[in-house]
Amino acid sequence: MDKKENTQRKGIFELYSADPDAADRLLFGRVSNPNRRGFLKGAGLATMASMLGAPIPFAEHMPSRFLPIALASADQIEGKDGLVVLNDLPLQAETMPEHLDDLITPTEHHFVRNNGVPPVDIDASNWSLTIDGFVERPTTFSIQELKERFEIVTEALVIECAGNGRAFFDPKADGGQWTFGAVGCSYWTGVRLADVLEFVGVKSDAVYTAHYSSDTEVDGENEPPLSRGIPIAKALNMHTLIAFAQNGQAIHPLNGAPLRLVVPGWPGACSQKWLTRIWIRDQVHDGKKMTGTSYRVPNRPIKPGEELPEEDFVIINSMPIKSIITNPALNNKVRRKRQLVRGHTWAGDGRVTKVSLSIDFGQTWTEAGLDGPVNAYAWQNFSTYVDFPRPGYYELWSRATDDSGRSQPAEISWNPKGYLNNTIHRVAVHAV
Repeated sequence: MDKKENTQRKGIFELYSADPDAADRLLFGRVSNPNRRGFLKGAGLATMASMLGAPIPFAEHMPSRFLPIALASADQIEGKDGLVVLNDLPLQAETMPEHLDDLITPTEHHFVRNNGVPPVDIDASNWSLTIDGFVERPTTFSIQELKERFEIVTEALVIECAGNGRAFFDPKADGGQWTFGAVGCSYWTGVRLADVLEFVGVKSDAVYTAHYSSDTEVDGENEPPLSRGIPIAKALNMHTLIAFAQNGQAIHPLNGAPLRLVVPGWPGACSQKWLTRIWIRDQVHDGKKMTGTSYRVPNRPIKPGEELPEEDFVIINSMPIKSIITNPALNNKVRRKRQLVRGHTWAGDGRVTKVSLSIDFGQTWTEAGLDGPVNAYAWQNFSTYVDFPRPGYYELWSRATDDSGRSQPAEISWNPKGYLNNTIHRVAVHAV
């Protein structure tokens, strides 16, 4: 395992507890010597400041082998509430289903999935976005120019990590062990990517976009940790946005302020945060985490642990149909009669037509009431009342079906990266 992979897997606290000298060198480039200061500066200082969310005025006095006390409470993220931190370097934090109960996901409850170290300087007044490559008029826009030149739209859009549900694969798959909470449906405000591409003039031989950001690798290297793209057809979808606001306010820094893409219905990694450039290419993009097995699944079912050549993996595009019960919460005591059950459902590029619930381990199913989406690519809300025949332990199961006839399965084929787990959602409750 190289040092970059080691950093991502262990996280900052395990690194410091195991070998503080190595952690200092790896993360911040400091000289660890008990008789000298750490000389924290440059890229190392920027890394620590970004993790703290603020500059460090007396950084020159900070000892080596020293981890700021603020980072000891990594599960407390400023501006966030109800999130569970799965990893701290890079930061990954999911939302428990009961905190997703709102019809639209509040910013404080929207999950965080970083691939590297976020930028420190996110001043919207100095930010720019360059569109170049296979276009007639390569252009660099300020955020203000985007607002003035193009129609501003606001839409409720689902963003979901492709690894949501990875924790339930057996055997375990590599990556952050998300349970159910790497998903959210906030209101996003911005301009249509299609309008911007029309302005710059996409050439006829353009095939793919390539996205670039200002975040950097966790080991201090000034390299992008992620550079993905989407087919031109998806880029021209009227619901793919260049966003500068979330729920009517500035985007949370960890959700990509001041500018990000929102590519709804596709893996969250396509929705590049801290966006600085969109390069239009005449081939499928081959940036960081676009090749190999990253955000790809086998082109056929395989056995757990089975080796498969890279050419037999296909890029994940539209996400699968899914549902989540947000009320009642897991392991809660519930009333036996007229217990309210509600949640959300979504279906990638499709639309959900039915949600069914079961309390007898899938032997019988009852259709729930289902609302339409507030706009395309928003999740849909479902609800119903349930009667439990007698006191005891029950499992509430939810299963959604979309307009192409796809339904959530009871089991899913294993894949080595643990992507696309869309099995029936199950919530344990105790009827009293």
